[in-house]
Amino acid sequence: MNTSSEILNISTFEIDVIRKDIKNMHLAVYPPTGRIRLSAPARTDSEVVRLFAISKLGWIKKHIKNFKEQPRETKRSFSKGESHYYLGKRYLLDVIEHEKRNSVKLASSKIILYIQKDCTEEQRAHIMKEWYRKELKELVPELILKWEKIIGVTSNDWGIKHMRTKWGACNIDEKRIWLNLELAKKPLICIEYIVVHELVHLLERNHNEKFVKHMDQFMPKWRLHRDLLNSLPVAHNDWGY
Repeated sequence: MNTSSEILNISTFEIDVIRKDIKNMHLAVYPPTGRIRLSAPARTDSEVVRLFAISKLGWIKKHIKNFKEQPRETKRSFSKGESHYYLGKRYLLDVIEHEKRNSVKLASSKIILYIQKDCTEEQRAHIMKEWYRKELKELVPELILKWEKIIGVTSNDWGIKHMRTKWGACNIDEKRIWLNLELAKKPLICIEYIVVHELVHLLERNHNEKFVKHMDQFMPKWRLHRDLLNSLPVAHNDWGY
């Protein structure tokens, strides 16, 4: 599918306009930062697109307000006694200095960070990040296999990366799924919801009525899982990954 993109500035908002081979315009505001995207038919007049966006300003402002009010994690220094989350559960961080390789261990109520002496805050953040990545990589394959069978699709590849504006992504042409590293902190059902959401894109590219019908069919309570995910604290902006 041929696509092109442009930026539309309406009021104080910057809107990503994606033109592609579709019949109707679709507007979406994405968590956690409130990124605005408007998909429009390739040949739609620019003034028509602008007027459509203006007509939706009230709707946009409402969603942006919700995202701005969403709780955020305080900046982490990765020191002993801090709260950190894994699969939706709160753990206290324990930091132990030793001479061996840096590592992370999950205990009953603690995440134990084993570090070498003089390990910097940046290095601690990196160690934690890689631990979250490893844990998520162990969980995801089983979830993808489970839902591929239910939905009746097959992805060619998947990966994990830090994304500031969305929880997941799907490269439909290459059938590749991407998941946000931050999902490792969220409840397992939220991770499943994102996996289902991205796999359903292999059936329907756009967030239209057909897409919603597929979601209703395969995961009837998906709206509850989406709302739970979007109600949870998002990462502090300074967390560098």
